[in-house]
Amino acid sequence: MLRILAVIAVTSLAAPAFAAATDWQEIAPGVKARLISSDTLVDGVTLAGLELDMPAGTNTYWRTPGETGIPTEFDFSASSGVVDPMVHWPYPQIDRSRGYMDYAYYGPVVLPFEFGAEAGPAVLDVAVTLGICSDICVPATAKLTLPLDFATPDAAQAIRLDQAMATTPILWDQPGKPFGSVEAGLDGSLHLLSPNAAIDPQSVIAALDDPAILFEAPQKSPDGALWTLRPLGGAAEKELEGSSVQLTFETPEGPYAVTYLIAPSQP
Repeated sequence: MLRILAVIAVTSLAAPAFAAATDWQEIAPGVKARLISSDTLVDGVTLAGLELDMPAGTNTYWRTPGETGIPTEFDFSASSGVVDPMVHWPYPQIDRSRGYMDYAYYGPVVLPFEFGAEAGPAVLDVAVTLGICSDICVPATAKLTLPLDFATPDAAQAIRLDQAMATTPILWDQPGKPFGSVEAGLDGSLHLLSPNAAIDPQSVIAALDDPAILFEAPQKSPDGALWTLRPLGGAAEKELEGSSVQLTFETPEGPYAVTYLIAPSQP
């Protein structure tokens, strides 16, 4: 098991005068964080993001962290002129390297935010708590503040944010359905029926409202028409029928995310 160290708190209250980014701040040993912004307003909406620079072998976690990961939490409440911020989550690495299943980001990563901006000055003020893990696991916090200057767009940061968005799952827009239906198994498993041939079965991540309920990679029936995801650690304690499940997965066209209502098991 990973040891948990005390929280490291970092505050960045100033931004450089001529760049759409805060200064880098160390939030854990060898790990730096900053805010970046495109400073580009299109139809009242803009992109910014949290950029992390992590050494090899160090990771943080996806919105659903997995078995041992620490959830990442954002607080935008101190921002001004910022409307309805939404965090987008690039598709993670399914990490089994430590004997557990976690959903992780390694190396440099950008977690983009999309939000509206009100007329007048806007300031992005973000408090974030996240796990930083290598040989040990550090729950780190940071408070980062970035004034936004839409009169001076930053093309370089806009490209980097667009690249992060390109690896973020989107709603299914390919021919056919991703799955015919999703059913609850009698042992707490999920049955994915009639999967689309474009979906990589080893990439499927099933997430319920309860992040503590996790599922193994799908097991395919001999004819490939049924994929079964068994709960990690044995039968799930929660009744799955009638719940919503978000399925995130990779295809040759990129990652997608879809939500299904779990139907009762069919005889």
